[in-house]
Amino acid sequence: MQEQISRRVEQIQSWLTDNNLDAFIVAHEDEYLGEYVPAHNERLHWLTQFTGSAGAAVITRQSAAIFVDGRYTVQVRKQVPAGTFDYCHLIEQPPLTWTMESVELGARIAVDPRMHRGSWYQGAIDQLAGKYELVAVDENPIDLFWSDRPDALLSNVRLMPLDKVGQSSEQKRKTLAESLNKSGADAAIITELDSICWMLNIRGLDVSRLPVLLSHAILYSDGKTQFFIDPSRIEDREAFNSHVGQGVEVCLPETLESVLKTLETKKVTLDPATSNAWFKLKLEQYGALLLEIADPCLMPKAAKNSVEVEGMKQSHIRDGAAMTNFLCWLDAEVAAGNLYDEAVLADKLETFRRADASLVDLSFDTISASAGNAAMCHYNHENQEVPGPIIQDTLYLVDSGGQYLDGTTDITRTIAIGTPSDEMKRQFTLVLKGHISLASALFPRGTCGHQLDVLARQHLWANGFDYDHGTGHGVGHFLSVHEGPQRIAKAVNNTPLVPGMVLSNEPGYYRADEFGIRIENLELVVEKATNGDSVMYGFEALTRCPIDKRNIVTELLTEGEKAWLNQYHQKVWSDVSPLVEGEALVWLEEACKPL
Repeated sequence: MQEQISRRVEQIQSWLTDNNLDAFIVAHEDEYLGEYVPAHNERLHWLTQFTGSAGAAVITRQSAAIFVDGRYTVQVRKQVPAGTFDYCHLIEQPPLTWTMESVELGARIAVDPRMHRGSWYQGAIDQLAGKYELVAVDENPIDLFWSDRPDALLSNVRLMPLDKVGQSSEQKRKTLAESLNKSGADAAIITELDSICWMLNIRGLDVSRLPVLLSHAILYSDGKTQFFIDPSRIEDREAFNSHVGQGVEVCLPETLESVLKTLETKKVTLDPATSNAWFKLKLEQYGALLLEIADPCLMPKAAKNSVEVEGMKQSHIRDGAAMTNFLCWLDAEVAAGNLYDEAVLADKLETFRRADASLVDLSFDTISASAGNAAMCHYNHENQEVPGPIIQDTLYLVDSGGQYLDGTTDITRTIAIGTPSDEMKRQFTLVLKGHISLASALFPRGTCGHQLDVLARQHLWANGFDYDHGTGHGVGHFLSVHEGPQRIAKAVNNTPLVPGMVLSNEPGYYRADEFGIRIENLELVVEKATNGDSVMYGFEALTRCPIDKRNIVTELLTEGEKAWLNQYHQKVWSDVSPLVEGEALVWLEEACKPL
């Protein structure tokens, strides 16, 4: 494999020479810029064999480097040969910075503009400051040399019934058109795959773990929409037309550029944070007047309607039953001395989820991690040559979720295997106290996620600890498990939290090479009744699964925190107990008993 990788790098270097270029930056992303990349678009993997979810590479005429963040520093050395690539830190030594240091002044640095966000592209031009030339190439060199590229696995369009989504596509587009008119725009380029599916009330299976369709759309200020997808993927065109309502034109993907030409002199919105640079370059070339405005679908998609909220609630109850069956099984196996490896446990949990006929896919690759592996917060046992064993007298962390027809779930539980140490229990309790603090918060209208983040960290901070990830991300309705624009983290995010939004609540603690802890529920933003004179919002837990009481140092909890946990467990028992039976029912009753 090392020879093959070296040969591929040499092919790119020859291409650079033939085209009078000095470097080429290879992004992990594809033209859709989604979190998950389908196999036929895994260009970084083809070049390097790196399988992580974030990274980049740079090929110059004389050298090559791969860039990963702290999650993948061990993995990259196992997968990518040191004799061919230098290893660099994605954040501390970004690809463009390394490139500028590795080539001479005036060098021509090539990128495929489809693989980079518009915001990154503009920032790159500013950073190069005229000392280097940024060249947008029309054809990606990897596509030229990838002879065994897999075929795209494209699915048919799934029409989502009104009783699942709560609002017709026609009504959504009418509301979106009104927002375009207010901003003075004639059209909006919609590039986010989940935005397109939400707007048209459709779903697909083009990308693993993400129920979307690889497509693009243009929404006009009168509500008319052009949907760029192969028409053969729509099984019943008459049913589709009736489903989306009047004003949707299905266009062949290869006509996209010619349609962009027709937007000359038109005011067109393009979200630089979610769209690729190719759109910006083409629209500027064809004389459109660009308005850098956020994707108009983001906020209405994030604030779930009553039907979507009910679907999220019901899917979480069924998901809780699957988790209960799994955790009951796991406890029984551990008690019998059967310590399986992490992969077996992940597969078993998936089996329990797939017993629900409404499950379409997992919502992400399950994180199944024991002991020191759990200290890597985005650990993936599938990236290991041999998955780790479950270790006795420590903690097992499982972060998982499902894509159901009526909702998306994401849950993390940290489970006692045998008897964890007193230190593990203490740290678990500090994390739990932070989880409860955020779950119990009341906050006024206009509050943003970064203003709440400290609530989840306060007890860890008070004892000299922290965790190096955000506290909460948005979650879609049978869409992306990581949905924007809402977020809870240290970094400033100026999106106010509004009723209907769903966010995770997942503080954690990670001790390198020893153990990891995370407690994650999904929370629904709701209006809360108070005796005050201000409108207050808060959270309602959607997740229905016990939190492992064996890990809790009860003396460290206040009476209010104990009351919260007991009330939460009573909700879990009430909602989930009708869906489980036998040993699982007995297990659930014990797990939900009050402290």
